[in-house]
Amino acid sequence: MGTTITWLGHASVRIEDKDHVIFFDPWLDDNPACSLRIADVDKATAVCPTHGHIDHLGDSFALVKKTGAKLICTPELGFYADLHGLKEGQEVYSLNTGGTWRGPGFDIIMVPAAHTSEIMGEGWVAGPIQPGSGAVGFVLDIAGGPSIYFGGDTGVSTEMSLVRELYQPDLAILGVGGKYNMGPREAGYATHLLGVRHLLPTHYDTFPDQILDKAWLEREVASRAGRTKIIFIKPGEHFTL
Repeated sequence: MGTTITWLGHASVRIEDKDHVIFFDPWLDDNPACSLRIADVDKATAVCPTHGHIDHLGDSFALVKKTGAKLICTPELGFYADLHGLKEGQEVYSLNTGGTWRGPGFDIIMVPAAHTSEIMGEGWVAGPIQPGSGAVGFVLDIAGGPSIYFGGDTGVSTEMSLVRELYQPDLAILGVGGKYNMGPREAGYATHLLGVRHLLPTHYDTFPDQILDKAWLEREVASRAGRTKIIFIKPGEHFTL
């Protein structure tokens, strides 16, 4: 069995092999593009939210409580998780950019992201807003398997060239909806900076103001990163590396 990547819908992704299941930005129950629900999940090794916006933090805490997974997050999200009964050093393993959680057979490295965020929690409407300290991305480096870059909501950044140099990702998972993250032009250049063989676009077509022009993305990737294959799949579909 290889490494299977499932686009759950919107920005949510599940990556699994024969021993491990890792969720990135798992927004499940209220996600209009996702058919998987918390009740359907019975196994998780790690849960990795990139930032505090509700469509990314999503159901992270509920999945950790249900499965016993480790929550890999920024210290600020870790403090917020404490309000929901998850403890640092137990369920929570906080990182900052450049830090690594060494899991069983894989590493999860926190890398920079160009995106604003506080926490869309209880105080989002009535206040006070909980500080979220911005956003991050992750690299999943699987022993004997692929290296996968999950960008979350990042905009294009020259720091992607450092991700390429340090981790040599095989696959980039990039938000390309063009409103809260990159559009086709930016994503094409990001793919060039990352030097990946595969690109999985996400965070598009969930809402009317974030519709992806696929032909434009194909042109941008072809002109800037000609060796990269774009993997267009529908929410709920998967592929294997």
